[in-house]
Amino acid sequence: MRLTALPWGEQPTNLESFHICCLETAVADKILDNYGASSSIGTNNNGESPSTSPHSGLGVVSTIDLLMLGVVVVWGVNISVTKSTLAEMAPLAFDGLRFLLSSITMLILTIAIQGDLRIQRGDWPRLALIGLIGHTLYQLLFIIGLDRTQAGHSALILGLTPVSVALIGLVLGIERVRAWVWAGIWLSFVGVVLITSGSNDGVHLGGPTLLGDLLTLAATLCWASYTVLAKPLLSRYSPIKLTTLTMALGTVPLLVASMPALVAQEWGRVTAAGWLGLLYSYSLAIVGGYTVWYVSVQRVGSARTAIFSNLLPVVGLVAAWLMRGETLTPVQLIGAAMLLLGISLARRG
Repeated sequence: MRLTALPWGEQPTNLESFHICCLETAVADKILDNYGASSSIGTNNNGESPSTSPHSGLGVVSTIDLLMLGVVVVWGVNISVTKSTLAEMAPLAFDGLRFLLSSITMLILTIAIQGDLRIQRGDWPRLALIGLIGHTLYQLLFIIGLDRTQAGHSALILGLTPVSVALIGLVLGIERVRAWVWAGIWLSFVGVVLITSGSNDGVHLGGPTLLGDLLTLAATLCWASYTVLAKPLLSRYSPIKLTTLTMALGTVPLLVASMPALVAQEWGRVTAAGWLGLLYSYSLAIVGGYTVWYVSVQRVGSARTAIFSNLLPVVGLVAAWLMRGETLTPVQLIGAAMLLLGISLARRG
């Protein structure tokens, strides 16, 4: 049986309470047993993957879907929140502090919920690699890139996650890329070129946001790799434990890189708005968002989880317009349309 209705009463539609996410993670197996479902991770009572069940795709909205929609909204808004907060904090000072707070919070939550952080010795190298890619490299590229581009640009480029997952699957030999996917990849690529180089005077490489856009594109590839590489470990560990351990391992080198900025930052000049931006980013976007993402990858797979990234550009653009007054040039609007169409084709393929 699929997790389409849980015995909790009203299902959450956003991330107002991160404890709901933790509760689902801690008791999911028991819920599955109570409903007669298979206890095998990623399968239903027919032994099928949820994403390949004959009943999938019928418009049934599960708790995971609702939580992932909440994550997309939080992440889309977080881009503008972070961009505004960077006006008061240096990028690496902001990132170092929020990941230190996130790691401490996740360690406390994981021990409280699961009682231990035990891991098989042979899994430590893979955990360290995932932490380096998904936390250290991704965050460095994302935060430095965001500081050098517009929030709307960042949202559009981060929406390439499904395309990136398909490409990585192709490189690793775990996914066949069909004609529709290739068409989507090329359309997305052209769209990114127009977004990063478009201006009112036409298309010019080397614009003021080009470096930030390219760094954000590299961050997207890191996040897609993080998603794909973590999937095998989710058959042995809960999402919250995997999130916690990879985050802690990735935070160590991130703090080393951030230390000069943390020391140089004039913390006394940060306003209440800046501290609220940090609180929002670390508690909802990092602690809540990362955990729900892993829960979704475990329950429905990386491909279906990545589909929700299609909504990130839309939410991010709307948030950037409402919160920061950002707009796109006509050339960039054409690029945005091509990017969204490319993502849709890649997912359809």
